[in-house]
Amino acid sequence: MQRKNEDDFLTIGPYAFRSRLFLGTGKYPSVDVQKRAIEASGAEVVTFAVRRVDLERREGVEGVSGVLEGVDLSRHRLLPNTAGARTAEEAIRLARLAKASGLSSMIKVEIVGDTRTLLPDPIETLKATEALVREGFIVLAYTSDDPVLAKRLEAVGAHAVMPGAAPIGTGLGILNPYALKLIVESVRVPVIVDAGLGAPSDVALALELGADAVLVNTAVAEAKDPVKMAEAMRHAVLAGRMAYRAGRMPKRAYASASSPMEGMIT
Repeated sequence: MQRKNEDDFLTIGPYAFRSRLFLGTGKYPSVDVQKRAIEASGAEVVTFAVRRVDLERREGVEGVSGVLEGVDLSRHRLLPNTAGARTAEEAIRLARLAKASGLSSMIKVEIVGDTRTLLPDPIETLKATEALVREGFIVLAYTSDDPVLAKRLEAVGAHAVMPGAAPIGTGLGILNPYALKLIVESVRVPVIVDAGLGAPSDVALALELGADAVLVNTAVAEAKDPVKMAEAMRHAVLAGRMAYRAGRMPKRAYASASSPMEGMIT
């Protein structure tokens, strides 16, 4: 799958998006702030944990009103995620529940392998991704910044890979830009940087390195002004993507005069 086209839409499976900013729905101080932050971000995709909604008792998209209250579902596509799952079996069950409830056939597979670092379990993630792809899901796989694992996920049919920049919620930014660059170069499905981004500068760098999109939550929700931060993230995505498409100048070991001596009048 090509990562860019003439109109520069972000294409994931059958879906095409203009915005390259995905926004999470946790940790906001109020429903109103969350609503205004989503609007300010320009995000088209909004993600939430399936486990935050009792879908076994409440059917249909109205069942998410408590989590995404005030979100215009005609303008935003929902991306349920399997946060809280510890095994492939748990993640598959949550994905099936979300799909059966009419939420979405697009799912973010998130399987934590360590409770202290919240790093993803590579083996269980690979198993769940392969199984869900076979069932017809559009799978976005949250993973570590391992280029080999990203290739494996692509090989079993993942529609996008979501490498973490740093552990979830840390705001440490991109700890290994080299690894991220390798992932971008190694796979043809979209690369969406997820987890650990803390500031617009982190977001811009991710896009400058060639990532196709970013997903942010804590960086916006825990900002002193989440709405302004959401807007800043929106601009950072636009700037980073434009810089990537423009092509930055090469880095040099020595100075290069802005005004070359050749042709100067002496």
